[in-house]
Amino acid sequence: MSHETSEQTGVAQDAPAVEEPAAAAADARPSRVEQLEAEGDIAADYLEELLDIADLDGDLDIDVEGDRAVVSVVGAELSQLVGRDGEVLDALQELTRLAVYRETGERSRLMLDISGYRAQKREQLVALAAETVTRVKESGAPVSLDPMSPFERKVVHDAVAAAGLVSESEGVEPRRHVVVLPE
Repeated sequence: MSHETSEQTGVAQDAPAVEEPAAAAADARPSRVEQLEAEGDIAADYLEELLDIADLDGDLDIDVEGDRAVVSVVGAELSQLVGRDGEVLDALQELTRLAVYRETGERSRLMLDISGYRAQKREQLVALAAETVTRVKESGAPVSLDPMSPFERKVVHDAVAAAGLVSESEGVEPRRHVVVLPE
């Protein structure tokens, strides 16, 4: 983080501080995008330290998509940070969210991706949702999918809705799954 000096801000050092009422307070609050960018920066700092400790090389990309910060880590050999079926990635995402919470005091919906795992998984899930929508439309019967993580269920629900059908989640973790319903 950079710290501005009085020369950088153009404020004379002996000028008294002038308080504007509510307008200054409103301007002082960061916008939602600025808050999400700050979450991404905190997450990136945390992940950088983690990569250093693990002696892994990775480049970090910070972005804001919709209403969440997205941090992507790409590198030559990071598959151990994804784990089987993304289990390690899910755990790292939760730890990273906790690091953001520790700094901001607010719960984060930050999304972490490593080596494009989530992006590739999203593509697979959108294809699965399209196939399932076709099956449901042809048969007129609901179709239940295998248990999925919350991220996976959200992708499927969004794809099903975009195709004009309705879906719902049923069951209890870790067996919670999506059911695609006919029109």
